[in-house]
Amino acid sequence: MTTTADQREIDNFTALSHHWWNQQGPMAPLHAFTPIRIDYIVGAISRFFPIQTRMLKNTNTALGGLKILDIGCGGGLLAEPMARLGASVTGIDVTDAAIIAAKAHAKTSRLSIDYQTITAEELAASGVIFDVIYASEVIEHVVDRPIFVKAIAQMLAPNGVVVITTINRSLPALIFAKFALEYIVRLVPTGTHDPQKFVKPNELRAEFVNAGILLDDMTGFAPRLGGGFRPTSSLAVNYAASGGFR
Repeated sequence: MTTTADQREIDNFTALSHHWWNQQGPMAPLHAFTPIRIDYIVGAISRFFPIQTRMLKNTNTALGGLKILDIGCGGGLLAEPMARLGASVTGIDVTDAAIIAAKAHAKTSRLSIDYQTITAEELAASGVIFDVIYASEVIEHVVDRPIFVKAIAQMLAPNGVVVITTINRSLPALIFAKFALEYIVRLVPTGTHDPQKFVKPNELRAEFVNAGILLDDMTGFAPRLGGGFRPTSSLAVNYAASGGFR
């Protein structure tokens, strides 16, 4: 089977796997980025499943009954909050060390999450279906985006929602998401990102349309003074997209 996994990317993240839950370590930018990612994902879910999300999102039943797939789950930074909101969560990653870290942390947190070391296309071949599929900071690391997108479409329920967060292939992204983070402030290990794999919003939308999915919402993320991120209309650097079958 053709794979979307990139061995170089696997090696990079394997080396970082014992740092997943260290908020002052190499994963610090992802931890800072997590609250707005959760807000966006829950907001996207609420557009497609309003009944389940009428309750306050800090309750443990807000997403009850929904089957969620976290592609490229890493150590579980997003999977755990989704599980705490009551969803049935499956987290997959191609880095075995990350899955080991995720399982250990979930056990400590007393959360039941189905973690698997598997690619999206391998999981799709099993015929499993999910209400919500998200791939956060993942699609810019895969080898073959069309195959990856096709796998998502295969696993998405007819009324389901898909959420992608990624990095634009733009000059501002090259400056801030690559060189500044990796070489100047050194918040991200050198080699974490390959700018050639960054994805322009129109490319992302077109690739999903080819798979029958319309990404009808796109929102940018920008650093907030004092830390964290805020939503913005600019898609120049980091952005999120969501939608479902047309």
